[in-house]
Amino acid sequence: MALWLDARDVSGFKFLFSLATMYGLMSILVHSVIYTKFITPLGIDAPLDRFSEARAIEHVRVLAHEIDGRQEGRQGLREAAEYIKAQLERLKERAGSNFRIEIEENVVAGSFNMMFLGHSISFGYRNHTNILMRISSIDSQETDPSVLMNAHFDSPLGSPGAGDCGSCVASLLEIARLTIDSGWVPPRPIILLFNGAEEVFLLAANGFVRTHKWRDSIGAFINVEASGSGGPDLVCQSGPGSWPSSIYAQSAIYPMAHSAAQDVFPVIPGDTDYRMFSEDYGNIPGLDIIFLLGGYYYHTSYDTVDRLIPGSMQARGDNLYSTVKAFAESSKLKNAHERESLGVSEEYNDGQAVFFDYLAWFMIFYSRRIAMVIHSIPIIIFLIMPFFSRFLNSGLRCCFSTFYDFVKGMILHTTGMMLAIVFPVIFSVLRLLVSSYGMNWFASPFLAFMMFIPISLVGLLIPRMVFPGFPLSQNASALKMSKEALSEEARFWGAFGFYALLTLAYLVAGLSGGFLSFFTSASMLLAWISFYLSIKFHGHHSVWSTVFYAIPLIPCLTYSVYFGGFLVQFLIEKMGMMGSLPPPYGNYIPDIVVAAIIGVVTGWCVGPLVPICGKWLARSSILQFLLHLSVIALALSSRFFPYSTDAPKRVVLQHTFLTADANRVVDSSYDFSVVDSNSLLFLFKHAPEVAKELHIDPDFSFETAKISNQRTFLTLFPVNFLFSRSLKFPARSDEIFKQYIQFPHVYTNKPQLTSSNGSRRVYLELSFGSLKEVWVAVLNITGPLSNWSFADNKLPVPETAEGGPPSYICRLTGASNEKWNFWLEASNSGDLRVDLAVLDQVLVDEAKKLKGLFPPWADVTAYSSFLSTYVF
Repeated sequence: MALWLDARDVSGFKFLFSLATMYGLMSILVHSVIYTKFITPLGIDAPLDRFSEARAIEHVRVLAHEIDGRQEGRQGLREAAEYIKAQLERLKERAGSNFRIEIEENVVAGSFNMMFLGHSISFGYRNHTNILMRISSIDSQETDPSVLMNAHFDSPLGSPGAGDCGSCVASLLEIARLTIDSGWVPPRPIILLFNGAEEVFLLAANGFVRTHKWRDSIGAFINVEASGSGGPDLVCQSGPGSWPSSIYAQSAIYPMAHSAAQDVFPVIPGDTDYRMFSEDYGNIPGLDIIFLLGGYYYHTSYDTVDRLIPGSMQARGDNLYSTVKAFAESSKLKNAHERESLGVSEEYNDGQAVFFDYLAWFMIFYSRRIAMVIHSIPIIIFLIMPFFSRFLNSGLRCCFSTFYDFVKGMILHTTGMMLAIVFPVIFSVLRLLVSSYGMNWFASPFLAFMMFIPISLVGLLIPRMVFPGFPLSQNASALKMSKEALSEEARFWGAFGFYALLTLAYLVAGLSGGFLSFFTSASMLLAWISFYLSIKFHGHHSVWSTVFYAIPLIPCLTYSVYFGGFLVQFLIEKMGMMGSLPPPYGNYIPDIVVAAIIGVVTGWCVGPLVPICGKWLARSSILQFLLHLSVIALALSSRFFPYSTDAPKRVVLQHTFLTADANRVVDSSYDFSVVDSNSLLFLFKHAPEVAKELHIDPDFSFETAKISNQRTFLTLFPVNFLFSRSLKFPARSDEIFKQYIQFPHVYTNKPQLTSSNGSRRVYLELSFGSLKEVWVAVLNITGPLSNWSFADNKLPVPETAEGGPPSYICRLTGASNEKWNFWLEASNSGDLRVDLAVLDQVLVDEAKKLKGLFPPWADVTAYSSFLSTYVF
């Protein structure tokens, strides 16, 4: 290859391969950090005064495998509550005399309105179980400010729930054991809340924070959650104010926190119990700590104990124990009455702090007030630098010329950063134009890096290639400086200005992620000083000057690889459940999003090097080489199947029964949907046994198929809005009579009342018939509804779907063997229509057989749904 490359090309390739080696070593380091390979899990025989991952995993094994299903409506949920309570009782028996241990089983009920995933819903719930343990000193009082730790023990439909959230419950059980066995008597009470209804939309936490006698004593809380099977146990939300994150920063042994996560979390579909404690009801200072990697298994049947990432629970346990001790010993811990009467709530409302961990080694934390000062420094330096460097020797006119060159440098750098995003997006679209399906990278994330990083680098270097000679406004001869030196100066300060301006934008927007661009701009200043000193010895043309520029950037670039690599991996894993978007462009969205994010990360990780190192890399031979790499990866991508057992495709199979009354089935069907961009046609093409069972012929298409509308999946509201192009197939209805003799139905249980103003009140009763494992019942009410008995007689904002009339949605959970009694009030004599949808987790044999025909790379969530309609 060197035979047709000139000397500068050879030097450029040497520099490129050196950078590749450097970034490769950084990536190896980052991979070991985010997959907790640097943490040694302690075994079952670890000292009793240490948290042991092995001991915690034994709890997970019982909860996820020995107990058969912890979903609402199933017996396993009751068994899990009994297991947790039995474990706590054992700990109480061996606690020392200086401990006061209180254990409660608390059954909660209530009704409220909430916005969830952008939709307004009412909830009615009853008979949800919370198990509580309060650990305090023997002389503690009921009103003493306490620290709450919360984890839920219910699991999502069809999932063993080892990660979500058996790992959370196990962590709290081991912390309870550790507290008692270590002999540490907390100076303030610690409350462990094991709540039994989070997956049905945060209901058990709502019941606790609204009704429990200890709710007003809570001075701080830690919500422990899982959106995967391990990895960084990231602080995703904290507040109100900066005190909770400050406590974490001071105490965490393996700190894993980015304040930037708080900027992103609100746009991610989903929510946690943190909302109940800190936002909707409690306004309690706290932390939301979540496992974020291993998202392939989240809410699937593959969420098993063997999928837990080794070391993750050890890091979590060590961090949680250290943090809860710090909260309990903090002088700022106040109960609700003290926060209100002493006015200390103002102390907590000092704005969101800026914080981030550096590879889980240490954590940098500073207040919002400090951020206002130091995050303004880069833009000030950028603005005064032209005057500082030119005014004394060359006058004001030269200063403005220099500033103009810096602005041109910023424009060129911004253009490169934009092209680093645009080029991968174009490549992703081109690939989909010649491919029959998307997301080839889903089960093989390295493929996304291979396809998009080289082409992103091409985009980043294009401005330097197009403008090899910088369009200077300054007179080099008058300044007695070489054009090359002035060009490098303009390119550097232009890039610096880009990051400085971005830091200022974060600050003005009130976001907390400005530390990323601030760290970059601060590191670039050190790199420029190093470069400036080195050229005095080696000159502008020496590669050593470039090396001396790069060395001070290594800590910053390593962090960028850490942050960016984690972000891309997290995003790729979540693309399998982000929703099936409608044609014609829906199947492009995941590939475009991943390509764009990899472009952003590539630009961020390499961008600071480009002003000085770009002269070695912006060679046509290098750009052609990078382009060829992307084309080769693009060609190879067609040989990769998107899914595997380690990265399954999520499929929803609903066996739908349309009933007319308590004993009659009018129609039955199998309704299918998927939650990613590869449609059901892709699924049936690669699952021939399923296609055969459903009598799908080769000419099958969406045009000829029966489409299931979103209302068919009413039991999953509002998650059903993630579905599009769902399909319906005929199913037998006679088998259900072997299982049930009565179906869910609604009927009047007393005469309606009509008032003088024409409004009328209808009294209704909901029976679940003989259903055995009811997860949820959903009421969809249309018509002149003016009031109802739910949510303290408050109606939610009406919903409108698929062009239908405004409707009011209420989800009911808990105790299917009992009837629900409620009333609806109409403003006039017009009909009130009630659509009832009930989700039962029991399948008939025929549906079980159909589910079993799916290949192992498809994870099928299957259930029965009973739909009926009533007019009153």
